[in-house]
Amino acid sequence: MLKSDNFAQSANAGSRENPEALLHSLVSVATHLMLAQVDAFSGRLSNALLAHSESAHDSREASLSFGAGQLLKKNAYAYYYLVSAELEKAFRRETTVLSGKAPAGAVSLQADDELSLVSYEEMDKKLAFSRAARAVELQAAEQYAALNMRFGSLLQKEALSIAQNPYRPEVILHALWDAWCQFDPEQGTHALVLPLLNADILFELTPVLHELNQHLVSKGILPDLQDSYRVRRNRSADKKVADDGERLRQFLSGNAENAATAAVAGGQGAQGAQGGLGVQGNAPFGMTGQSGSATGVAGIAGAAGAGISSAASAAGLQQLSALQNSQALMQWLTQEQAPVSLARMREQMPEAFHQGVAPQTLEVLSQVFDEVFRNDEIPVAVKQLISLLQIPVLKAAMLDQQFFFNNEHPARRLIDALSRFSPGVDESKAGQDPLLQSMQKHVERVTREFDQEIALFDEALRDLEAEVASQEKAAEQALQAPIRSALRKEKIRQATVTANHEVELRVGSGEIVAFVETFLENRWVKVLTLAYSVQDEKPQAVEDAIRTMDDLIWSVKPKITMPERQELLRRLPAILARLNKWLSLIKWDDADRIRFFAELAECHASIVRAPLELSPDRQLELAVEAAQRAAERRLEKRAEAERKSQEEQVAQQESSQDPYVQLVEQLERGIWLALQRDGLPEPVRVRLAWVSPMRSLYIFTTVQKDQTFSLSTQEVQQAFRSGQARLLEVEKIMDRALQEVVQRLPEAVADSPEPEIQEATA
Repeated sequence: MLKSDNFAQSANAGSRENPEALLHSLVSVATHLMLAQVDAFSGRLSNALLAHSESAHDSREASLSFGAGQLLKKNAYAYYYLVSAELEKAFRRETTVLSGKAPAGAVSLQADDELSLVSYEEMDKKLAFSRAARAVELQAAEQYAALNMRFGSLLQKEALSIAQNPYRPEVILHALWDAWCQFDPEQGTHALVLPLLNADILFELTPVLHELNQHLVSKGILPDLQDSYRVRRNRSADKKVADDGERLRQFLSGNAENAATAAVAGGQGAQGAQGGLGVQGNAPFGMTGQSGSATGVAGIAGAAGAGISSAASAAGLQQLSALQNSQALMQWLTQEQAPVSLARMREQMPEAFHQGVAPQTLEVLSQVFDEVFRNDEIPVAVKQLISLLQIPVLKAAMLDQQFFFNNEHPARRLIDALSRFSPGVDESKAGQDPLLQSMQKHVERVTREFDQEIALFDEALRDLEAEVASQEKAAEQALQAPIRSALRKEKIRQATVTANHEVELRVGSGEIVAFVETFLENRWVKVLTLAYSVQDEKPQAVEDAIRTMDDLIWSVKPKITMPERQELLRRLPAILARLNKWLSLIKWDDADRIRFFAELAECHASIVRAPLELSPDRQLELAVEAAQRAAERRLEKRAEAERKSQEEQVAQQESSQDPYVQLVEQLERGIWLALQRDGLPEPVRVRLAWVSPMRSLYIFTTVQKDQTFSLSTQEVQQAFRSGQARLLEVEKIMDRALQEVVQRLPEAVADSPEPEIQEATA
């Protein structure tokens, strides 16, 4: 079976590490990232249960829902650990199945679902899981597609289906539901929780899957996958690709009539190899339709060389070899301040290109290198190195004219790599930059040793990539401190969101006195943020902070009976002590703290001194007044929450249509930007070295590699929006240059009708 080019490209890289060990290492990564979201998920689920209790028509269902919401609110910590255990267990089970190491009798979730005979209730549950899983899967479809392809590459299989992915939504949903069944033994709540496990309440899976993909990329598993799975081409694009390929074929052949005949042969060969792929077998530059196109490309090469005799080719190669080994040429190229083009070499040394060198091949390649040299993103020193490769690459193109149609050709890949790495060259160090020295060493090796072995380009490329990887690994130490700082910032940001949610749940009832409500929103949010940020080291902190908040709210509610007041007097010292402890931790020591405790003492005194003997009518009157005030306050809070929700929806809709938001979301580690920084007259080249799990912080390095800085998502978006940042166009440099050249070639003559018929009947 033919495998994709991406698989073939990464098979060796992926095999450097035990696939089973690598798969199992992902389990801890995924579990850790998901557990960071459990608190927020628990809050959303608790809120949804409480909201359902208000809208439920059945009194028992309303009671169960309310009790479940309160149980989760007060015992979120216990649920956190149950979810932790269930997620890790599910991921390890599914990973074992995927790696083919499942013990006898062990089956995956999918297999169990398919083979069991179940009741109607069980079928309903499976359908509910399936619907919820599908909605979540659609939100993260791109990351799942990438992960499936990388798993397939790692295991040397075709791309997996979503049903084989250990981190598919259905596995996560089952783990959360199983954890709930253990958390609340009341079976009536199990059916209530299931429909609430929807995309709005569940985890945000995209950043989790992104980190799993990045983990595999760091191990060499399909690092350039985004170019293949993000591109979606339609039939008109396929036709344009075929036309461009035909145009280039005819120009290289120098004989339109012969080219038409060869194109039919090449197309038929491609069809035979691909089982009827039609025009895609003729895709130029190796864009899409590469799989199975070797026969078609061979036909193209035959057509291109139809007008060149073997004796003339041998003579041309001999002349080029002499030119390649000429000390005068090397001295000329290295002494020039700018790269010397192939066209200029031909003008200065016409005798070297006089006999046996195909003029069409020379013309196309000259224009391709001219396009490369026009790219201002590539440093001049690297362009000069690329200019040294022009004669060896011309020889390679004459030996193998697949060079023009296959973007995986070793000679093209070497030039692409020089361009891709070029922004990392520190020009201020002149010839002392380690990256430039590595490039120079391998370019000189090719110019010195290349005769007719195309594999030499591949060897030089592998050695260069290994040296660059070693240099980047040595520079990673400078990233450790900023990464730790960025993770702390993101953790605090997530903790703040969760803290605000906890306070909003209580303030939204409208039953809290005004000064305590203000205190919770302005001060206690900071306390909860602190507690959530240290939850990993001190898991009891969150429970204590929430209990203290709930005790404070209870203490300012009216106490009508003597036992209630006695209970308040008994518990009040401990409540005040815990309040003071937490407020000291957030360093709230100004006069506002004194005023708050003065108001709190007065409130408690008024509760204790209030008359005890009240007539039933008076008690009812007070209760009605309190209920009315709470209802009015609750309505105000709800209206405010709806207004904020609408504003957030509008902002999200605008963001989804903002091209700069989408651009920043697609930035990958390793990409280079030109960024205008404060205090500098010119933009500087920076490399995206790290993206936080929630994609809220981006760490960049400069060409000095030990200089790092971080920007928030909003700051990066604004930099692109204002023109202070732009992507450096240094990827796939040969593809883009060749496409530009082809657009200037004459239109291809009409081909024979067979391809038209194939396209119409495909």
